[in-house]
Amino acid sequence: MAVKIYFEDFVPGEKRTTTGRTITEADIVLHAGQTGDFYPHHMDAEWCKTQPFQQRIAHGTLVFSVAVGLSAGVINEVAMTYGYERLRFVAPVFINDTIRTTITIKEKKEHKKPGYGLVSELLEVHNQQGQLVMVCEHLLLVEKKEQHG
Repeated sequence: MAVKIYFEDFVPGEKRTTTGRTITEADIVLHAGQTGDFYPHHMDAEWCKTQPFQQRIAHGTLVFSVAVGLSAGVINEVAMTYGYERLRFVAPVFINDTIRTTITIKEKKEHKKPGYGLVSELLEVHNQQGQLVMVCEHLLLVEKKEQHG
């Protein structure tokens, strides 16, 4: 679904939560193949039994990719990703965990590019027990209405 949500339309404090997505063994294997990250923490079930978590964990970059993908349910034609900041993997995600992303509009500020503003969204990712597993800020470069006057 495509919409036009201009800089002026974003409301700090506004929240939305995505649907869930279960992380599977296939996700981990595919991600390892795509990235070349075959560390035993993700791939070696027997070795993991000797480690503190006792089981394989999903790659942080896999969790990040899925979490961001979940947040992209609406296509905003007048905004683009400017970057991500303060990315933290707070707790592990295991095979068969289901994650959801809560997006909160954190702040809006002017941008040096005329006709644009910067919107910061806080992304908080929780597992099926409600435990925070990842957090980051998503920066959006968003057109202002004034240039469409």
